[in-house]
Amino acid sequence: MTHFHITEESGIPLIGSLYFGIIDRGTSLLQVRPSCGCNLNCPFCSVDAGPATKTRATSYEVEMEYLLGAVQEIARFKGPGVECHIDSPGEPLMYRRLPELVAALREIKEVTAISVQTNGTLLDEKIIGALESAGLDRINLSLHALDPAIARELAGVEWFNIQKLMESARAVARSRIDLLIAPVYIPGINDAEIPKLIRFAQEIGAGKRFPPLGIQKFEHYRYGRSPKGVKAQSWWQFYNRSLRPWEKEFGLKLELNPARDFGTVRRPFVPLAFNKGEKVTVEIRAPGWIHGEMLGVARNRVVSVYNCEKQAGNVRVKIVSTKHNIYTGMPI
Repeated sequence: MTHFHITEESGIPLIGSLYFGIIDRGTSLLQVRPSCGCNLNCPFCSVDAGPATKTRATSYEVEMEYLLGAVQEIARFKGPGVECHIDSPGEPLMYRRLPELVAALREIKEVTAISVQTNGTLLDEKIIGALESAGLDRINLSLHALDPAIARELAGVEWFNIQKLMESARAVARSRIDLLIAPVYIPGINDAEIPKLIRFAQEIGAGKRFPPLGIQKFEHYRYGRSPKGVKAQSWWQFYNRSLRPWEKEFGLKLELNPARDFGTVRRPFVPLAFNKGEKVTVEIRAPGWIHGEMLGVARNRVVSVYNCEKQAGNVRVKIVSTKHNIYTGMPI
């Protein structure tokens, strides 16, 4: 796998890509993606991340100062009440300057909340203390099972240690950082584990300021992995046959509302740079995330160009998707 370092000098913008930079979905929450490496091989991974990947060709890491400048600019556009959610199509704690990034985001006046999504395997007392001191508000912990064998199966690595992860969860809950346990419910695999996780979250004091749990629905993705025989539920099934019975059993609200539970409200999108169907010339600047893809640049935006044979220079492309300022194109 190629490792690509993105700096201001690289000429690669930080808006337009799903893999790194900033994603704006038209709300007060900004997804901040400093890197995209991963240390697990989860069999349900939506992006086929981790050491055993069959599709990913490139891993990206963004220079912290460059990333901060972009966040500052977009936060000013969004106005007060911004949440910076540090996530990744991998594991954000693999970004070496993460506590430093959190501390710097804390200095942006429009930013009122900072959260991190993590599989928790790199958490220990030292990193928890560093993130607490930096001013992190919440850790969303991707914990899918407490049974050691099932937890290991869902991590996709033999070294996965559920006891260590549970201790880290308790340490976060004891700190000033809020803890939200965020399992993916995979029908037929971790059905019996979700009630255990709900009890565990309640017992250790997760959810001091935010909800203690954020149960996620398993989905099939084009470039992701799916456990054999698992069928994704419809949203109706997920809410009415899964969440509702658990809510009734535990007396706990599990269907989350972005505004009520996290203060996430609608805000104007950063204006689109392209229209769907538009034909544009992009300059190829970097290898793509998956095989057969390259990253092009035009109008200060990244465009992921699929089925691209050119390794450098200009390519004429048709923009096929612009959703949430994430741009994909095909050569013409």
